[in-house]
Amino acid sequence: MKVSDIMTKDVIFVDKDVNLRYVLKLMKKHNITKIPVVEDKKLVGVITDNMIAVKLGSIRKRGVPASKLHASSVTDKVFETVSPDTEVKTILKKVGEPGPTMLNVIEDEKLVGVVTKADLLPLVNSDKELREIMNKKLVVVAPDDRVIHARRRMIDENIARLPVINNGVLVGIISDTEIAFALADVKRIFSLGRQKHRLEELLVGNVMRTPVIWTTPGMTASEGAEIMIKNNIGCLPLVENDNLVGVVTRTDLLKTISS
Repeated sequence: MKVSDIMTKDVIFVDKDVNLRYVLKLMKKHNITKIPVVEDKKLVGVITDNMIAVKLGSIRKRGVPASKLHASSVTDKVFETVSPDTEVKTILKKVGEPGPTMLNVIEDEKLVGVVTKADLLPLVNSDKELREIMNKKLVVVAPDDRVIHARRRMIDENIARLPVINNGVLVGIISDTEIAFALADVKRIFSLGRQKHRLEELLVGNVMRTPVIWTTPGMTASEGAEIMIKNNIGCLPLVENDNLVGVVTRTDLLKTISS
């Protein structure tokens, strides 16, 4: 099987000179977290929700609204490319390794597609129970925790999202995407003099994604992949006896292919 068989061909991309607010609108409209950036029709980098959260949350940029920042200011210029003829099995060997989570497909120096972990999920065909591959080390936050606290936990633990627990009950998910949108709204709505206070007091419960799509640890990897595909989500919290017992990500599921 080749990359051309699984890649997303209708690529959403932006020019490096568009403003960041437009980028955020595209992300929200198409429910995506990564966008290739081009200059003179050539790929020059990738924008991720993580990069946006970092930029908008930095002290130096606190007073600058997203509409005043260009895509180039949040572009990661380190990216990987593959050709349409690349064998998918070579991509699977890299699953779980540090590095880009979106591969840009280049043919004749043109961007013709992208491959993300979501594109690879249909290949998951395993009867392993999710309890066998789930992450048992749970890093969670509460609705009344501050967003800047949640963001710090994500950075320290090197994870992309956090389950939100209230009195032992799973009530939401917060990720770089929700944080990026929330920071952009603060900069758009509040005056410069009020932004610092608002950013510091912004609570997880105000920005978390609900309702939460979850499942049980007894479900198979194949079934878990189907849920992720259907709902376009990157992780599945696992609940047993009303308690959160683990989390499974796309990466965890894709490792069942390469093992």
